[in-house]
Amino acid sequence: MISDDATLRTVPVNIPGFEYSVLVRVGVLADAGTLMKRLTRSRKVAVVTDSNVGPLHADKLEGPIRAAGFEVVRATVPAGEDHKTLRDVEAIFDQLLSAGLERTTPILALGGGVVGDMAGFVAATALRGVPFVQVPTTLLAMVDASVGGKTGVNHKVGKNLIGAFHQPKEVIIDPSVLTTLPDRELRGGLAECIKHDVIRDAAGFAKLEEHLPRALAKDVAYLAELVAHNVAIKADVVESDPYEHGERAHLNFGHTYGHAIEGVSGYAYSHGEAVGLGMVAAAQLAADLGMIDAATRDRIAALIARAGLPTRGVTLDLDAVQEAMSFDKKVAGGRLRLILPTRLGQVVIRDDVPADAVRAAMETLR
Repeated sequence: MISDDATLRTVPVNIPGFEYSVLVRVGVLADAGTLMKRLTRSRKVAVVTDSNVGPLHADKLEGPIRAAGFEVVRATVPAGEDHKTLRDVEAIFDQLLSAGLERTTPILALGGGVVGDMAGFVAATALRGVPFVQVPTTLLAMVDASVGGKTGVNHKVGKNLIGAFHQPKEVIIDPSVLTTLPDRELRGGLAECIKHDVIRDAAGFAKLEEHLPRALAKDVAYLAELVAHNVAIKADVVESDPYEHGERAHLNFGHTYGHAIEGVSGYAYSHGEAVGLGMVAAAQLAADLGMIDAATRDRIAALIARAGLPTRGVTLDLDAVQEAMSFDKKVAGGRLRLILPTRLGQVVIRDDVPADAVRAAMETLR
């Protein structure tokens, strides 16, 4: 449910014991000081950002917070998925603990999904847990990673294998920051928007087909609407299954293939690009199994391509990709769990798909 008050869109996330709001408004960063006064009695705020986002947006966030009377301490990490490691998390601990982090000090994650995951993991574990606020600056983080409380880092065995659930106190989204987002990063975020509509909203999928050019042109008014729509879908799924025991796994549509492609490529494919390829493979697999018709498969692939994401041309060692899939954290009892569509707006979990069928669908990505 999205509540609109003039230009502010508020999406509630109602997880028992962890209720919070996602605030979406152009220019909302200017109100960060007022929002912090409402959220904490601490007089100190910690901001975690990266070397790309900090120079662009840190002052927009920290200025109003300082003006409201808070001391602000900042920890900066190098940008990039290859820095989502325990070693780099230790550097955040060093910076914040040395600055006098207290149990009431909120940690604000200013950046994309990597920063959000790392800062959230620090918030979950520093002093056995401190308050956490997401301030995402990429479309991918806004519509996906900022909601739901998943935090963590990568391990050499696989992606996101070390982490914790730690729900934010609030999520603050200012779509105007997307005007500085590189086009490749915007397209990566659109992959998650497509995913949400495939798993939950056929009408939303059709609307995105119609308005995709506005998103690609960084039409801020439309992006605010798009973000709120996708956050509402993510919130609905998370509320039904906060700790991914069942239905929340639907959000992994395209991710089982995608995470493996991303890792084997050494992150040459971005997360969004890899998920786009993963959705193409999953839709092909569903068609091969007779779960969807060819027209639905093609419609999914066509929208991914129109978003400027790759749908073919994979030159990776597919044996390595298939092996990486076997280490996916969604494997249960040694059986690979795949999220496959039965129609637009509906998916199911399958753990009975033959390995040769999984591989055949992957081969179509070449």
